[in-house]
Amino acid sequence: MASDETPSAPAPRDRREAVREKALRVHAQQSKARAIRRVSVGVVIAAIVAAVAVVVTWTVTSTAAKPQLSPANMTNDGIRVEVVGAVGDSVDTGGGALAEASASPTPTPTPTVSETPAETPESVDITVYVDYLSPGVKQFQLANASQLAEWVSQGAATLTYHPVALLTPKSNGTKYSLRSAGAAACVATYAPDTFYSFNQSLLERQPGIDTDGFADSELAAMAIASGADDPKRVRSCIEGQDFVSWVQDATQRALEGTLPGTDGVTLTGAPLVLVNGQAYVGALDDPKEFSQFVLTLSSHAYYTSTPTPTPVPATPTPTPTK
Repeated sequence: MASDETPSAPAPRDRREAVREKALRVHAQQSKARAIRRVSVGVVIAAIVAAVAVVVTWTVTSTAAKPQLSPANMTNDGIRVEVVGAVGDSVDTGGGALAEASASPTPTPTPTVSETPAETPESVDITVYVDYLSPGVKQFQLANASQLAEWVSQGAATLTYHPVALLTPKSNGTKYSLRSAGAAACVATYAPDTFYSFNQSLLERQPGIDTDGFADSELAAMAIASGADDPKRVRSCIEGQDFVSWVQDATQRALEGTLPGTDGVTLTGAPLVLVNGQAYVGALDDPKEFSQFVLTLSSHAYYTSTPTPTPVPATPTPTPTK
């Protein structure tokens, strides 16, 4: 008797159950995968948020820990010169990047006054608003440096410089006007006795309009070569741009209205030269004209001058007739 060894085919119900169980397993696996993805994305987002929070907290804390600095030795945002040095010689920096940057344009020699003025001013107040990228500022300083230094040394004049940044957009994005004025404030704060020399060097070596100007490291080298007693502090101040924000605020204050010590004078450009509060409008490169303006104001003749009497010929005394 033959026996049938072929396995019995599963019943339709068993097949449906097997398919259902497989579907449940697949669904469970997919649900688990989705849950893992959601958790992973959540972790990443949480990490990003935490990182942003750390950066924001660090920025706010750093800003609060480093308040805006203000330079020392200032009066109404101006640097009063108490000590002057020799003028007319470019500062020797020993070569390097600064020498290369200074090679073009060639510094203009400092003109000297050909003869000493016949008179010395009687205690005048001279104020100069300077933008270190302004060609007019360079003209005025190089033409008048010798007699300004002489008047200050004699005690015949007080001399105050106001660094402002009016030409900041004119240096290919490097903000040279702003940075150089900030460097001047660093020298005024940490090496005030060398400010006049540094001011002179900045203008003798003035870069051209629409050029990059000197880097902060080069400005620091110029300041140190001018004789700063504390070179490390001066360099740190200049390269750290400690007083750049102050320059921005000081420039805005100067542009807002009437300038201190004047009767309605406003700042519209640099240089602006004031003598006893009166604006000088003569030739910037003529030291004799500026000297005459100063002497006239110092003697008050600017307000009270009277014409010189014309000599009258002597009348012969008549001889008495006998």
